[in-house]
Amino acid sequence: MPNDSTMQLVVFSLGEEEYALPITHVQEIIRYTEPRGVASQTPWVKGVISLRGKIVPVYDLASRLGLTVTAESSKIVMVESGELMAGVIVGDVEEVLTLTNEDLDEVPAAGAACIKAIAKVGDRLVVLLDPAGILAGAPLDETASIPATVTVSGDALAQAA
Repeated sequence: MPNDSTMQLVVFSLGEEEYALPITHVQEIIRYTEPRGVASQTPWVKGVISLRGKIVPVYDLASRLGLTVTAESSKIVMVESGELMAGVIVGDVEEVLTLTNEDLDEVPAAGAACIKAIAKVGDRLVVLLDPAGILAGAPLDETASIPATVTVSGDALAQAA
């Protein structure tokens, strides 16, 4: 096992830019399948797919990051963070990189909740994404739509009877 100062990143494209996710948060990469649309007021929610019998939300990562991308979508990266899992649509998966903490720089932009750091790889800059930031506020989180407790007053029970 590598020491704590190195990490492996899955690098993928979104348009002309390169982005990455920690390999520890990538469950798998699948060929792009058109998600089944679902009602959502969130523009980056594309829909859901069935992955080995489990319904998984799919997000348009470019839209989530506020980007306008004209390239074809070819892969869905299945991302996990804590109890949440979702697919994010990307252009193509490029490579797996092993970097050290010295290869990473702080994000200069304020309010970049989805961005963890910028990786310097030769003359390339790769944006390291934060899986928790990408999945934060996920409207299709199963637990968000189910109330933890339901309280019914005695009057409502009497009327129902």
